[in-house]
Amino acid sequence: MNELRADDLNKCGSNSASNTIEQLAHRRFGRERSIGAILVDAGKIRAEDAEQIIRFQQQENLRFGDAAKKLGFITDADIAQALARQFDYPYLTKGESSVSAEVMAAYNPFAAPVEALRALRSQLMIRWFDTDQERRTLAITSPERGEGRSWITANLGVVFSQLGERTLIVDADLRHPRQHLLFGVENRSGLSSALSGREATSALQRVPSLMDLSILPAGAVPPNPQELLSRPAFSGLLEQLSKNFDVILIDTPASTQFADAYAVAVRASGALVVARKNASRLGLLRSFADALRQSSVEVVGTVLNER
Repeated sequence: MNELRADDLNKCGSNSASNTIEQLAHRRFGRERSIGAILVDAGKIRAEDAEQIIRFQQQENLRFGDAAKKLGFITDADIAQALARQFDYPYLTKGESSVSAEVMAAYNPFAAPVEALRALRSQLMIRWFDTDQERRTLAITSPERGEGRSWITANLGVVFSQLGERTLIVDADLRHPRQHLLFGVENRSGLSSALSGREATSALQRVPSLMDLSILPAGAVPPNPQELLSRPAFSGLLEQLSKNFDVILIDTPASTQFADAYAVAVRASGALVVARKNASRLGLLRSFADALRQSSVEVVGTVLNER
């Protein structure tokens, strides 16, 4: 299980504002399609089944989903997924998507670790992301490998997209890229090709069934990652992307092995530091956060990953 919370290095904000931020930010809440239509479109029931369900619903004075379940057409899981689609809160069913099971928020949005991710999302909405275009990018960083940067980036991206925010995940780990594996997208072209002068928009990929979520994979692993990420073209690319996305989360490599993370964080202007329980070294975390600040990067907060 993953439990996320602010560490003493830099608090992300107060959980007391969570409900308010959810109400203000969720712009797309509403029930415009019936449960029956959603179930038919999803192939869970046939049109002729829907007629039988409606008759039984009227006879027993039940809701459509409850009537369909009593007749044996659907399960509780089918009802939950239909309700999620009705309320513009999409999630996936295992076996029906190429998205990895590691992306927990895409498959089990009601699990405790995902609730913690939503609390983190609320804090970030208050602390960092706003209408200012310069505050739409955030680098997800940590000192060492295996601390959970890619997992946090992927799952946090999903919960932002479920809020209705136009969300982009950029895989700037040009050493050991993982986002294309987590989301099951192609990696033939991506950030590395965009920074080499090719068109970036053609490398953007939407994640099927997850509204408002796109991925810019790393692309081919280049021989000069740090030089590519340090080019002015990267700043220009982020500025261009900020015009079309509300939230841009950038996955980075470990800072103790390469200087790439600093190059990315400087251009993102803000960084979220990830630590892993019983694995990360506090002294190293503090020195890393200090080094980011000395590079004029705002450390928005820290996250303790218990996964």
